[in-house]
Amino acid sequence: MHAWFKRIALWFALVGGAAASALAVLTVVSVLLRATLSTPIQGDVELMQMGIALCISLCLPWCQLHGANIIVDFFTTKLPQRSTRALDGIGSILLAVMCLLLSARTAAGALAVMDAGETTMIIGLPMWWAYAMLAPGLALTALIALWQGQRQLRGLDVGAEATADGVVA
Repeated sequence: MHAWFKRIALWFALVGGAAASALAVLTVVSVLLRATLSTPIQGDVELMQMGIALCISLCLPWCQLHGANIIVDFFTTKLPQRSTRALDGIGSILLAVMCLLLSARTAAGALAVMDAGETTMIIGLPMWWAYAMLAPGLALTALIALWQGQRQLRGLDVGAEATADGVVA
């Protein structure tokens, strides 16, 4: 399961990184055009807002898979490993529930905004695109967190994957 999550989360993160790179180029070009010709790229702010939301959503699964989220362990540093793992498991399950709810609500929001026909103010992009782009990253983050949470609560290593012979790699 870990290998499957790793492969999909990597692709999500690569797409998110490519989108972030494209947004950086867009910003530089727009600023240069504004400074030299007094004509920025129309809708650059709208594209930036939608694009950054996409980037964050797509990079969240990779972050969760590698335990790169911020953990405040001030109160748990002296606890036994079993207790810390249980608390981490509960935290992962709670994150999974939150991400599942966010994914479902953003998907529902995308449908509602699509039905309303709402568009961005300057370039007229359909607003439902912004909502729809968030749902897959949030859903994958939820699945990874749920998988990690149940492993943590069972006392298993969240980063390991079992081979066919049952040996943890």
